Amino acid sequence: MKIDEKKLQAAIDLNPTKRSQTMTIADLNSRIENGNLTVPLYQRGLSWNDAKAIALFNYQLFGKAPVAPISLNEIGTNDDVPQLSFINRDEIAGNNQGKLSVVDGQQRLTTNYKAYSNDESFSNIVFDFTQAKFKNANNGKISKSQVPVGILFNKNQQVLTDYIYQNHSSKEATSLFPLLVGIRTKILSYSYTIHIADNMAENEQIEWFEVLNNAGSKVSLIELALSKLKMHDFDIYAGFITPYKNIVKDYGFDELFSPFSSNVSYPIASLNPAFEYLLRDGFHSKNYAPIPSDTKESMLLKLDKEQLDEISNLTLKSLKKALDFIFEYQLRDYIVAMQYVMYLTGYFIFQNDNIQEDKIANWVKKTNFDNLSNGERRTIYKELISGKF
Repeated sequence: MKIDEKKLQAAIDLNPTKRSQTMTIADLNSRIENGNLTVPLYQRGLSWNDAKAIALFNYQLFGKAPVAPISLNEIGTNDDVPQLSFINRDEIAGNNQGKLSVVDGQQRLTTNYKAYSNDESFSNIVFDFTQAKFKNANNGKISKSQVPVGILFNKNQQVLTDYIYQNHSSKEATSLFPLLVGIRTKILSYSYTIHIADNMAENEQIEWFEVLNNAGSKVSLIELALSKLKMHDFDIYAGFITPYKNIVKDYGFDELFSPFSSNVSYPIASLNPAFEYLLRDGFHSKNYAPIPSDTKESMLLKLDKEQLDEISNLTLKSLKKALDFIFEYQLRDYIVAMQYVMYLTGYFIFQNDNIQEDKIANWVKKTNFDNLSNGERRTIYKELISGKF
């Protein structure tokens, strides 16, 4: 029996938990602000909605157990992964050695930092002191019994002081202010357990992330590829995926994004029609249907920013046309899967000047995607965009 004693002894001698420590939310926010806490390029974009942010704030205030640890990699000689700033995800130029890069915890860190920096995207999230909880302001109207989290947790406490004394009588402010300062102090001094690894290579960081997220949302191969589009000065999340999801949400179809992985695969697959129409002279190949199994992330990496902008803009424009058509022809009840929306988007791209509205409406009513193979789905799409359905 041959034993790899060298490898086993190296594992025995290494105890990564010795570098574990605690950091307060205030400290973490400060590190983000001064650029010493960064996000690696492979990380997916910001995905938490207001409801998840509110849940975190409430748990940090009322929870009886600590929030899960945050995992960081201290960058050493393995400085080959581009680092991004929080919120706007701009690439950080220069040497990143010595900085802490987030392997797991980006959403929680960003949520707390948005409140600390009074980010406008959190302007409707408030603490309601009559209900004793964080919540969304009704219709964006902040009542006298509420204070925005960007004011409450602002890096400058004077902002909170001014807000309370300007919006309340002297007597109300005198009783209210100490309670709000107490809440502010508790949250900013809330300690996270921080696990720090040394000088991990990109593949080691991704492996660690996926172990931590084994029961949650893993970094998909699509997201790993798309993250590298930042090198082309094109943020696929801000420039296309988020606007795509917002349009779908505006029309009330956001519930069709299921499972979680479809939040990326559906928008990316929806780029196939515009890519073929604009960059392949309208030639359609059977494995370029707008279905998740046909996503072409490797193809997107070969495009320049101008081409990426072009296919993204055409897709978003055609998506809106498809959704307008659904509502104009009162087809809302027939749209039970995103395939209808994605296929119609492709149809409006390929048949822009020859829309057969009555036939398309009938197609929606009679088409059923249940229990179809990918080959059958591709055939339906090919017949649709050719106008021979």
